[in-house]
Amino acid sequence: MVTKKNILITAGSSWVALDKARIISNTASGKTGLILSEQFKKNRVKVTLLLGPGDFSASIISGVRVINFKYFSELKRLLNSELRKRKYSAVIHAAAVADYQPEKIIQRKISSGLDNWKIKLVPTEKLINSLKRYSPGLTAVGFKFEPGAGKNKLIEKGNSLLKQANLDLVVANSNKNKAYQAYILDGRNKFGPFLSKVAMADCLSKLVMKKI
Repeated sequence: MVTKKNILITAGSSWVALDKARIISNTASGKTGLILSEQFKKNRVKVTLLLGPGDFSASIISGVRVINFKYFSELKRLLNSELRKRKYSAVIHAAAVADYQPEKIIQRKISSGLDNWKIKLVPTEKLINSLKRYSPGLTAVGFKFEPGAGKNKLIEKGNSLLKQANLDLVVANSNKNKAYQAYILDGRNKFGPFLSKVAMADCLSKLVMKKI
């Protein structure tokens, strides 16, 4: 029997436009969100996945409600719309959100013949800070990626995000020495280290299920 619990997961990269032909992106693969979706499917939870751009196999996310996006502005709109209109028990914000965007988006293609092109970047809105805006009782999970960080820095940065964004759980992860390492934090406990995304997702799904 399918549970009435609904979980919203964001995953993948997000774009911001420079002009009509060029973008800024990041290296997020979206794999974590796909793995998490599979984990929650095993728990018979209804999953909605907001998935950023990438080359994904439809069979991997079969049975999951998938909404694709490309740009930061689309992710912001979808996240707000889903949390406002649908009843979710938890949101897992694993997408790699663009941290900066051009101060001014140029509504044409800039010529490729320029000697230089100076672009002023300004911070984007921190979407993670508003996850509980529409549902204060929502279980909210964030991700903190620190390339090359070791255990102490991961835990420090993860706990900082936990408090700043009023989250219930944070996954702090790195790719130090090209190897995955992650800890899950809840303000009182730390779980890990997890040396694979599958192991992390298995633990995270169990922690979230206990909370909802």
